[in-house]
Amino acid sequence: MTYKVFLVEDEIVAREGIRDNVDWQSAGFEFCGEAPDGEMALPLIEAARPDVLITDIKMPFMDGLQLCKILRERMPGVKIIILSGHDEFHYAQEAVKLGVTEYLLKPLGVQDLHHVLGKVAAQLDQDRLEQEKLNRLKNQVEDDLGLRWEKFLLKLAMGGLSSPEAIQESQRLGLDLIAKGYLVVVVEFELGGRAEPLNYYEHEQVEQIISSLVGNNPDVFLTKAGMEELILIIKGDSLEYLEQEGRFLKELIGAEVENKTRCSVRIGVGSPQDRIGQIHQSFTAALTNLPPVVAKVPEPLDVNSEADKAGLLNLDKSALENFLRYGTKEEFDNFFEAYIRLLGETALQSYLVKNYIFVDLFLIVAKFAHQLGGNVDQIIPEINNVEARLLNIKTLDQLREAVRQVFASVLTFRDSQAHHQRAALVHQAKAYIDSHYADADLSLNEVAAQVNLSPSHFSTVFSHETGETFKEYLTRIRIDRAKELLRTTGLKSFEVAYQSGYNDPHYFSHIFRKNTGFSPQQFRVQPQNGKK
Repeated sequence: MTYKVFLVEDEIVAREGIRDNVDWQSAGFEFCGEAPDGEMALPLIEAARPDVLITDIKMPFMDGLQLCKILRERMPGVKIIILSGHDEFHYAQEAVKLGVTEYLLKPLGVQDLHHVLGKVAAQLDQDRLEQEKLNRLKNQVEDDLGLRWEKFLLKLAMGGLSSPEAIQESQRLGLDLIAKGYLVVVVEFELGGRAEPLNYYEHEQVEQIISSLVGNNPDVFLTKAGMEELILIIKGDSLEYLEQEGRFLKELIGAEVENKTRCSVRIGVGSPQDRIGQIHQSFTAALTNLPPVVAKVPEPLDVNSEADKAGLLNLDKSALENFLRYGTKEEFDNFFEAYIRLLGETALQSYLVKNYIFVDLFLIVAKFAHQLGGNVDQIIPEINNVEARLLNIKTLDQLREAVRQVFASVLTFRDSQAHHQRAALVHQAKAYIDSHYADADLSLNEVAAQVNLSPSHFSTVFSHETGETFKEYLTRIRIDRAKELLRTTGLKSFEVAYQSGYNDPHYFSHIFRKNTGFSPQQFRVQPQNGKK
């Protein structure tokens, strides 16, 4: 890496001699500016932002010591090389107290300056590595903390913590949960009005919108339950305020998602509670208050009316299509009862009615299965024998069971496709990790970007699909690689560390021992069957 150097020297001959006779490039530096005194140098230095300052001590207007004092406050990371004469030793002592990196006596030799520049460059390299290490550790801590927050909030909403446990854990995680009241809002997002398979990139878009709406509010805590449900835990000073806040968030989130995406959301607002231990009750109420999947059921038809008989052929199919996209097997009975309530059991005696419900339903389901990318004949084998099955349907129970079987087949396939999408994302992420684990800078954020997910969403998907966190997986891959190198090569421990993704050999030894029970040296001499 090339570092920038700035020179301050009042003697023009000395300044030009240093500037023109030093091979800055070979020393790893770029000469970025010069000045005859500290006063003129200061604005130039602040503009150029050099890594190294070379300055004389005795200069007019503002001497080198005054310049050093100012830079130590404004640019504490800059390395300073002081140039001093034999009769200026007391100035040099003062400069050392100011934390200068090196000082050289005049007259100055080019080789002497080259030597000092080499030492300073090595210090800058080390500083950069240490800063990168600190940044990685900070990112790891932030990633881990975010995941722990999500797990804690989900456990709290699910009723898995007592009040004392919740208070203690929230304090440990740095979450200020103490308040006079609490309320839970549940947001289930879905791809409304469409027949494509579930698209998790669009789910990500919805999640980011909701996160941006509440992210700066210290009284709202956001977590996820599965891939399609967000939980907002709101704290407040009164139950009345919480009721208003819940209604406001419901309207705001619904409007923002509708205006900015092609998706729709179902939102349930829970009941305000005055204790942390009752947050679960508010969560349960929010689930209960989620709007039903089927939004509208037509008025009953009179099958003896010619107009209504003709109308059967033009019934709105949106309820069927919505249920296929978002419904569950457990919700089928309620959906079916609501959907056929318009007909009544006597209408089933009409072949026209049965034909519409069963045959047209088959066509809708077959279309949906095809759009999911499946083989319709395999997903719904009954499609090849519709007429024979239709003749055997005499009662409402028989119709319900026939429809249930068809729906169960396509819903099972739909859910498996959603799982395959998640699995494909994780497979892509693993492949990237497996080919980049040796990069010590590899982070969750980088891998998440590769699969087009936010870090928090990717972290949840990865953990859900693999059973281990991103950090655990990356560490396991790196340690496995280190084991292989220790078994099969004569590389030194620090070389094994570098090739396994660790820039710090001491940290590598610590992690290796933690995961294997051996130091790298001990592991290398273990018999094959004694290795972990």
